[in-house]
Amino acid sequence: MTDFDISKVIETEVSKLQNSVKSIDSSLEFVGVCRLIGYGMLVLALFDLIETFVPPNFMNPGWEFQTMGKIVERVAVPLIALVFVFLGKLEKRAKWELRLLPILSYLTLLVALLYILLIPMGVVNTIRLYNNNVNQVNNQYNQQLSQANQLQKRLSEATPTEIENLLKSQGRSLNGQKPEAIKDQIVSGITQAKQQLKTQADTTKSASRLGLFRSSVKWNLGALISAALFFTFWKGTSWARKKA
Repeated sequence: MTDFDISKVIETEVSKLQNSVKSIDSSLEFVGVCRLIGYGMLVLALFDLIETFVPPNFMNPGWEFQTMGKIVERVAVPLIALVFVFLGKLEKRAKWELRLLPILSYLTLLVALLYILLIPMGVVNTIRLYNNNVNQVNNQYNQQLSQANQLQKRLSEATPTEIENLLKSQGRSLNGQKPEAIKDQIVSGITQAKQQLKTQADTTKSASRLGLFRSSVKWNLGALISAALFFTFWKGTSWARKKA
């Protein structure tokens, strides 16, 4: 091989090397942009979390249950943000990042544990909310049933004259019917209304139970999956903690 051929080969290899270096620099620049986006998303997720807890209303099962749902449903943003932040491992990191990465890595384990703790709280609040809903519907039903029973009792004891006066007070008349027949019609209508109240109460309890159960399953399973994802992230970022 002549000196000219050797020079051309060297120039070709050097050109290839330069192109590879440019490609690496371009990739690292893109990684830097992704990291910056990740930090921004983490800050936004923090603002969102603060807004979720303000104003706090602990010991209120409804508030706790809905807050749990918000935390679970918004888990995608911090997870994606962490992927961006840890992208590229330790390549071209600022000094403050080298101190921050181990903290974020340990925080993912803490967050995983917190999501695990959400599950028993979600189950307990589901039971509390179910009992509260049932009691509320039963109280409303019993109140309406009591009013219907009182009215039915008053009508059953009413005299024909009282029945006629009642109809007149409502702008109605006997229209040739006997007061006893009118009374029987009204009592029959009240009996049907009582049956409708029972059916309505059962339907309301059933719909409430179904909606509550669906939300509970969704959010409790979501909390379990979120915990697993954060725990996996913690295991996968052991390289960051070694630099702590």
